[in-house]
Amino acid sequence: MSTVDGVRYETDGAVATCTFDKPDRSNAMDVPMQARYGALLRQADADPEIRAVVVTGAGRAFCPGADLGLLDTIAAGPPVEGGENFRDVLAAASVGVPVVAAINGGCAGLGFVIACSADVRFAAAGAKFTTAFARRGLIAEYGIAKLLPELVGQGRARDLLLSGRTFTAEQALDYGLVQEVVPAGELASSAHGYASELATHSAPRSMAVMKQQFAREALLPLPEAARSATELMIESFGRPELAEGLASWNERRPPRFPPHR
Repeated sequence: MSTVDGVRYETDGAVATCTFDKPDRSNAMDVPMQARYGALLRQADADPEIRAVVVTGAGRAFCPGADLGLLDTIAAGPPVEGGENFRDVLAAASVGVPVVAAINGGCAGLGFVIACSADVRFAAAGAKFTTAFARRGLIAEYGIAKLLPELVGQGRARDLLLSGRTFTAEQALDYGLVQEVVPAGELASSAHGYASELATHSAPRSMAVMKQQFAREALLPLPEAARSATELMIESFGRPELAEGLASWNERRPPRFPPHR
């Protein structure tokens, strides 16, 4: 277990956990913290022993967004060219390993985007959410104008982005933004238990390919999406995952799937 640039990384069997841990700033992010988060997700994705990742926050906040000190600096002298740090912010969407966000508290702005880019979201009862961008004079950053409508629909996404209003974990569940709301004391074990189930029972390659399908097939007309999926299905027939999946079912034992890389 180690904390570098405000992100702690630890492993427990096949599950890795990235924890935003910057108590003096309530886990607000600066550029080194963003880069560290992205690097750790890519590290987990390349590790054949890791089959699921949990992302959470230490203390009372998940991530309240970018460090306001950083925003003050930008306001005083905006950068001439755009950066590529969106690749770190959206790392959960680009890696093959499944990412579970365990939202323990305040989740806003940049932190909200990170949560939305995860594959599955658990939240502690009473946790607060806000997109925040419009209330800071900013725009819908880091692709959230694409991510959020895919999760909650156009109408609700426009509401949350245009208003920047605060809403609760319970409302987020009603909107379809989070999949589970659990008591705060049970959040870590619930998210880790779900990640462990993925790591134990789902083929890493199947999950990695599905994540690619979510991104690609959503943009295609249904016949083209089905045709693309059929090609992938036929390819999967000749891979070891199918044989192991059938053998483990017939033998009533946990599967021993190979890594996806």
